[in-house]
Amino acid sequence: MSKVAHYLQEHLIGEVMTSADARRYFSTDTSILTLTPAIIVYPHNENDVRKTARFTWQLAERGRVIPMTARGSGTDQAGAAIGSGVVIVFPAHMNKILELDPKTGSIAVQPGLNYGKLQQTLQTHGRFLPPFPASVEYCTIGGALGNNAAGEKTVKYGSTRDFVRSLRVVLANGEVIETRRLNKRDLSKKMGLNSMEGEIYRSIDKLIEENKETIEKTKLDVTKNSAGYNLLDVKHKDGSIDLTPLLIGSQGTLGIITEAVIDTEPYNPSNTLIVASFDDVDRAAKAILDLRKLPEIPSAMEMVDGHLLDFIDQHNPNQLKGTLEKPFHKIMLLVEFDNFNARLQKRMAKKTKKIVEDYGGSCQIETDPEQQDHLWRIRHSAASVTAYSENNARALPIIEDGIVPINKFVEYLNGAYALFDKYSLQIAVWGHAGNANLHMQPFLDLSQLGDRQKLFRLMEEYHNLVIGLGGSTTAEHGDGRLRGPYLRQLYGEDAYEVFKGVKKIFDPYNTMNSGVKINVTLDEIKPMVRKEYSIEHLYDHMPRT
Repeated sequence: MSKVAHYLQEHLIGEVMTSADARRYFSTDTSILTLTPAIIVYPHNENDVRKTARFTWQLAERGRVIPMTARGSGTDQAGAAIGSGVVIVFPAHMNKILELDPKTGSIAVQPGLNYGKLQQTLQTHGRFLPPFPASVEYCTIGGALGNNAAGEKTVKYGSTRDFVRSLRVVLANGEVIETRRLNKRDLSKKMGLNSMEGEIYRSIDKLIEENKETIEKTKLDVTKNSAGYNLLDVKHKDGSIDLTPLLIGSQGTLGIITEAVIDTEPYNPSNTLIVASFDDVDRAAKAILDLRKLPEIPSAMEMVDGHLLDFIDQHNPNQLKGTLEKPFHKIMLLVEFDNFNARLQKRMAKKTKKIVEDYGGSCQIETDPEQQDHLWRIRHSAASVTAYSENNARALPIIEDGIVPINKFVEYLNGAYALFDKYSLQIAVWGHAGNANLHMQPFLDLSQLGDRQKLFRLMEEYHNLVIGLGGSTTAEHGDGRLRGPYLRQLYGEDAYEVFKGVKKIFDPYNTMNSGVKINVTLDEIKPMVRKEYSIEHLYDHMPRT
């Protein structure tokens, strides 16, 4: 065990490990990258995180930089949960619900809490947290906060950032701060502090004031966005400031979240599900636009394409047996309403049916929970792609989270099809149709040099497509290492310089998850690409996407 590890173990309540097998286990997440850490820390409490940060800060002051990476369950698909220094693993100890207010529905949680367990607890109180990702049963709430996660309910309820009221955060130097919206008076007090917190508030306020036009241009015409740093929602016109929206989605590059107070919504288990089928992509897209204009927007608008259904039929034909009949349609939508007024649900279902049929589609309306679960298998069947392998080729999460303006949905989908066709790759597309946020994972063999080269060409052309349509390179999964190199292209040089300024303010020695989001290039990540891809650490659960 190194001197650093010995020192940490002496001063922390939680455990410190440097064994080869532990370091190897934490050298991968769900991305295609690998990076072996030097030390694993299982913090017992916030004080352990604070001491770890303080120690790495002191080392950095003397010229020795050891980065820290906060980690939950390792479900990150862009390499944000791996690091070369200290990996701080939260699920072991900091995994608790600290407080639940049954009147307001707000809940205080630690970052290592399993999202699925949180959801179960909330539902026993008639509440739920709507922006849950597909990995809800096995990811942590800390990972969701770090990535500004979203999922099938986002079309109605928004992303994680919309629900977080306040945070407790360990800064790079070990200081602990609490974030919330501060009025001018409270902000003035914070700015007067002779501490890193005071310096952050002074510097962020100045940065925003000096770059208002540049920051305003980072607003994209998309329904959700996790790319870069969210400066748009930090300072309001009344002069108030809240660092919470900036830290949500920052992937541990600005600070380490140790506690969050989150708002929730009333939960209604009695929903109406409409499965709509189209054989014309343009007509399906027009139907999606009209569905978004309904008096009550659906709580979910998910899609799978015919290519995905053909893939499942070829490789796992019994999965959808009795659910769908061949030939499969080009596009299938799953539209859900969760309003508490049953008559309103019925009325919206009728309006949905009319819209679908007006655009040449057909639909099935279902209110029985068991039958709904059966139909939801159509969407959840996308997991078959991630779990399938042929020889050494696997479905790789390299171009899987783009989002474009709603009215560019058809161009996006057809552009993706053309890209797969150009590289002779098997096509399968699914995702959040109501947000024009698509997922796709091409089959490539990382042991082959040609395929490793192909994946970077594919990434470049895919991100050119998304950015060219006015979209974002990541809607809900975060930049990480894999998408960080495209931030400059997405937002422009001026905005990228502002993002670098944000990073410098919070992390002057680059100890906070370095190599993630900012100051990362493709040349730096190419040596990190694995020779063989696996998601074996998730096989306790059936991974979903």
